[in-house]
Amino acid sequence: MSADDDREIRARLAALEADVKAEADSHRVRKEQALVKLRAQKAKRDEERAALAPRPRAPATKKDADADDLDTAMMVAKGARLAKTAKDEIARPREKGEKSWLVSSGLSLVLGPLGWLYAGSFREAIPAGLLYVILLSIFSKLPFFLIMPVLMVALPISAIGGFVYALQYNRHGKRTRLFDKDEKKKLLPGDSE
Repeated sequence: MSADDDREIRARLAALEADVKAEADSHRVRKEQALVKLRAQKAKRDEERAALAPRPRAPATKKDADADDLDTAMMVAKGARLAKTAKDEIARPREKGEKSWLVSSGLSLVLGPLGWLYAGSFREAIPAGLLYVILLSIFSKLPFFLIMPVLMVALPISAIGGFVYALQYNRHGKRTRLFDKDEKKKLLPGDSE
């Protein structure tokens, strides 16, 4: 190997090292620019979230704060009274001819609105049950994992409906409607609608 060949090889190596170093520097600069851009985008998103976040409402005066506290206390008291009434109603022994709220809730949880037939108004339970059967027959064509979330919401709501139907049955001694509570007022002769 001659000295000229040696110099040429060293020159090529130096040029190659310079190219590699230039490319590495270029890559580092692009990476830093991308990081700066991402940080700016994150800061912008954080600002937008902060602008959309609900701000706590401070009462205008002490009187307003007292009124809010009083409203809250009254709401809690009403809830406690309602819970006690429901507990008393549930704990009360079932008399002859009354419907079991456990059976009604269980049937409604397992069968959906068809369980309402146990204690509910036929005018509400039959159409709801038919609609439920029709929808189940349509949805049975779909994969089960698509139907499951709907059933996980609908069946507990139906169980609550069955529970309320049983309580209403026991309270009134007959099947009563939960929906359409507006009783039609009887008109006196001579009154017009």
